[in-house]
Amino acid sequence: MTVTPVLESTIVIDAPAAKVWRIVSDLKRMGERSPQCRKVVVFGGPLRAGSRMLNVNRQGWKVWPTNSVVTVFEPNQKVAFKVAENHTTWSYTLVPDGDRTTLVERREAPGGKTTALSAGLIAAFLGGNDSFERELLVGMKQTLAAIKSEAEAN
Repeated sequence: MTVTPVLESTIVIDAPAAKVWRIVSDLKRMGERSPQCRKVVVFGGPLRAGSRMLNVNRQGWKVWPTNSVVTVFEPNQKVAFKVAENHTTWSYTLVPDGDRTTLVERREAPGGKTTALSAGLIAAFLGGNDSFERELLVGMKQTLAAIKSEAEAN
């Protein structure tokens, strides 16, 4: 199954990168911001490169877990994690500009492919790939808007 190699959404936040980083790097709270990710459990202490995570996702009444490992952890710059079940990498990249920060959320599927298991489950239970990816993009925008709102309110 072919998927979009890169899904990406960007937002400009009126807050310095250090403030945005405190929110973005607190992946345990991602369930409060994302419409699909309901919960993240980080194993082994504070988040860092190599941290393992259990993610609980939801679409309507359908709930499924994924396992991931943090592949990049660069304070005030970038956090990325690779999902074991589908081999996609999700990342948040911060681009500082004085008291403003551009935040980029990205999902990369190497070679435009996921695992056969993931493709089959998306086709059978999550509305098919095109619908699922449209929903992911809407969710990315909602997640970034929630992070912006939180960063600008404090």
